[in-house]
Amino acid sequence: MTARILLPLALLLALLVPAAPAAAQLEDYADYQPPTRCAPKPKPGTEALGRWIVKRYGGGFGGISRSCGSGTSEHHEGRAFDWTLDATTRHGRRAARQFLRDVLAADGRGREHAKARRMGIMYVIWDDRMWSAWNGFEPEPYLSSSCRKLRRCSETLRHRDHVHLSLSRKAGRGQTSWYVGRVPRATQG
Repeated sequence: MTARILLPLALLLALLVPAAPAAAQLEDYADYQPPTRCAPKPKPGTEALGRWIVKRYGGGFGGISRSCGSGTSEHHEGRAFDWTLDATTRHGRRAARQFLRDVLAADGRGREHAKARRMGIMYVIWDDRMWSAWNGFEPEPYLSSSCRKLRRCSETLRHRDHVHLSLSRKAGRGQTSWYVGRVPRATQG
């Protein structure tokens, strides 16, 4: 066939045959984004993630917003969620382990921590440990700045009665890839 026939045929096929889907985008690891203003109203992404966690793994919806005041907390911007679990019970430990395994697993393409990155998780604190995105989600010991010694620290400050999750601003708004179809577009602004 001549070029005069092949070129129009190729253009016609390009219009009729849908393009292969683009490679699934995967967000980078979330940087730490400290709160900068008082806006405690729960953000739509934070609410969607909290509901999803409780429905999938059990436990309780411990809340999102905290009144602004002393201390630094993403709760003050409505982008932190407390998932109530008890570290002293088998159920609590099992639910937290399963959640962490699921969100920190590699995806089908071998990309590390894929779900956590798509969810925009900045960090997770649970049972005296912290998993932070900026540290590749490697667990490290955690001690609240409000505690001088671990054994004198309350169960809440040790995060033994809840799992704390803090999200990036974009995730809080529901604008990372995991939230597509979970957060209505009208509430993502």
